Amino acid sequence: MYKCFGLKRASRSAILFLIFIAVCCAVFFSLRSTFSTAAETAVEKPVPLPVIMYHSVCEKPPADYIVSPLQLESDLIWLKEHGYESVSAQQLIDYTNNTGGLPQKPVLITFDDGFYNNLSLALPLLEKYDMCAVVSIVGRYTDDYAPADPHADAYSYLTWEDISRLIASKRIEIGSHTYDMHSRDSHRQGCAIKAGETTEEYAFMLSTDIGLLNTELHDNCGISPVVFAYPFGALCRESLPVLRDNGIKVSLTCREGMNYITRSPDCLYGIFRNNRSGLVSTEEYMYELTKKSPES
Repeated sequence: MYKCFGLKRASRSAILFLIFIAVCCAVFFSLRSTFSTAAETAVEKPVPLPVIMYHSVCEKPPADYIVSPLQLESDLIWLKEHGYESVSAQQLIDYTNNTGGLPQKPVLITFDDGFYNNLSLALPLLEKYDMCAVVSIVGRYTDDYAPADPHADAYSYLTWEDISRLIASKRIEIGSHTYDMHSRDSHRQGCAIKAGETTEEYAFMLSTDIGLLNTELHDNCGISPVVFAYPFGALCRESLPVLRDNGIKVSLTCREGMNYITRSPDCLYGIFRNNRSGLVSTEEYMYELTKKSPES
């Protein structure tokens, strides 16, 4: 005996089938969107970061570690005209921890050694062009040299009061350039480990030096530095855990080249910097600084 196939039953089956297909499509496109977003995040391109290393800014004849105020101003104008925006170390830290962003063309401006002219001559230019910088000081220079001969643009170092003024400007972060390891001799180059020194001996020595400057900055200026600049760029692998233990999140070298910043905090250790010699023009220097950066 044959049973007829009912039209009503067929219609109901077709509707259920269409609903099933619609649900599957919705789930598929939702998952594809989720995976696409995750994939885009995972392959986020590193951000090129050129870093300038200045030292003294004064009216003395330009030299490898001296630029004139006019040269500094020319540099800042070039950066502005080419779309660069200065960033702080804290912005970099926030970016690598996924709590902040970066401009399309960031640049990090740094000054080493803690010269008084970083306050008297450089800061007004940074303010004029709406830029910020990191000034890394040597603690003993501030304790011993600055009070003995203060406030000469050509050669003085920053006093603790000067450093507090830089901090109050909201444009300057203060970094550590060690308390008393800005020297080189046959035994040790800057703060690098020396021959025959155990890892434990080295860690104690470096931690003691860094800790002393940290204490001085906290007691005199109310801050704890998160940036460390290696004297002479003399770094060693044994220094990294000591820096981490002392709250350092960004370390600056003297090795030249382009940096590529990712969402990993580890990329901020061992930052490359290009020394700004006063013996070359702004155009020559900026070409070398930005040549690995797209659309420079």
